[in-house]
Amino acid sequence: QVQLVEHGGGLVQAGGSLRLSCFASGNIEGLNSKGWYRQIPGKQREAVASITSDGATIYADSVKGRFSLENSAWNTVHLQMNSLKPEDTATYYCHGKAHGTEYWGSGTQVTVSS
Repeated sequence: QVQLVEHGGGLVQAGGSLRLSCFASGNIEGLNSKGWYRQIPGKQREAVASITSDGATIYADSVKGRFSLENSAWNTVHLQMNSLKPEDTATYYCHGKAHGTEYWGSGTQVTVSS
């Protein structure tokens, strides 16, 4: 089992920055990928950014050049979000995958005002 806890989020003006952090505990040795998803009410959850155990990163086209993952230790993953836009407003979820099982944090709200 893996537990994921997010920190960060909040309200920011368009053009501003926020940093989300996710801390993993439990059987983190089995984690082979981790990252972030986001969801707007009434829409499907979408992948934002992820990193695999060999360091490969994937970013959604909508955030490339603005968001970046910081992987200081395998039990943490940070999402640095710059040049935020109102359309980035969503609940952001930390995500991890281990032995074919997906794990989710409880989510943290990011609101970008115009």
